[in-house]
Amino acid sequence: MACRRKFGIPWPECNDGLSYDDVVRISDSGLTLIEFYSTKYKSSAPLQGWLQRIKSGQITFDGRVVTDSNAVLRVGSKLVYHRLPWKEPDAPHMIEVLYEDDDMIALNKPSGLQVLPGGLFQQRTVLTQLQWEANLHKKSHPVPVHRLGRGTSGILLCAKTKLARARLASYFADGTSNIGGKRNTKQEIGKIAKIYRGLASGIVENDQVTVNQPIGVVKYPGVAKGLYVASESGKPALSVVSILERNVQENSTLVQVKIQSGRPHQIRIHLSFIGHPLLGDPLYGVGGQPKCLDCDSIDESFAEDGGYHRPIKAVPGDCGYNLHAHKLVLSHPLTDEIIEINAPLPSTLQTPEEAKEIASMKQTFQDV
Repeated sequence: MACRRKFGIPWPECNDGLSYDDVVRISDSGLTLIEFYSTKYKSSAPLQGWLQRIKSGQITFDGRVVTDSNAVLRVGSKLVYHRLPWKEPDAPHMIEVLYEDDDMIALNKPSGLQVLPGGLFQQRTVLTQLQWEANLHKKSHPVPVHRLGRGTSGILLCAKTKLARARLASYFADGTSNIGGKRNTKQEIGKIAKIYRGLASGIVENDQVTVNQPIGVVKYPGVAKGLYVASESGKPALSVVSILERNVQENSTLVQVKIQSGRPHQIRIHLSFIGHPLLGDPLYGVGGQPKCLDCDSIDESFAEDGGYHRPIKAVPGDCGYNLHAHKLVLSHPLTDEIIEINAPLPSTLQTPEEAKEIASMKQTFQDV
């Protein structure tokens, strides 16, 4: 059933910190505490950062705080790194519900809100708000079945049951695998399709462009698991780009992009690959590559908590672009009924005709 309620609890000043547990394996026996952490969790902090964490009493060894970085590990011992609470960057907390039934819920995620915990955002996420909302009503919380970039707004689908979660996850997996070969230009029929609105830089000449550039991963400063980019050795990806409005004065093009499931950052990469990155995208430049790939060496200095400073160059979670998951069409995971969900368009992504229609509707409501 359709729904337009909102929910959200304001974020506290600081989060609760985190704890990371490890049990010493045979292969790690005999290592010192600093050898263990500076090699196993190298992406978390430089050597000097881990030394600071140990000396400040943030690590326990079999339940006891240990400040000796040269303490030798024993097989089976339990290590816990206690990450201190910190103030996370600003993020919206109110979320609109677009659709809800007994099996799933569709949210209108605001730009600037991360979906799942990661990096600096461990509490200020959609998942946390879902947990808090469920706790208020003493119910199990829904789980997102796909992701949207932090700077991307629009429809986020979540499952309320294990069966719905499994079936929806299979829809997304099938939607990607059905693309076929790297050069297949046919949009296969699947059980889910997503339509986005975006504001691309420059004037796109053709009224419709099919992009089937594979997407792979490369090493990138500040992104531990690597950055997704256009890559001939990557996995197949297919985007169908339709032109809605060309704005010569602003040198921008309003586009609609249809994908089935999708690779991470697919639309950002594909639009930049054809020479028209999303307007304001701080990360991707022309060609489906980051604006700066090899020009940022690793900064071995560390922040107050011992971890690395935020990378100087842009990272995937940075905002500034206009991309909105506008429409989602899928087969219901339990009934197979065709469901269409729409997220209201931000004003920057409306055509002039749509803007006039919305303004007219608002005026009509005011006059009633």
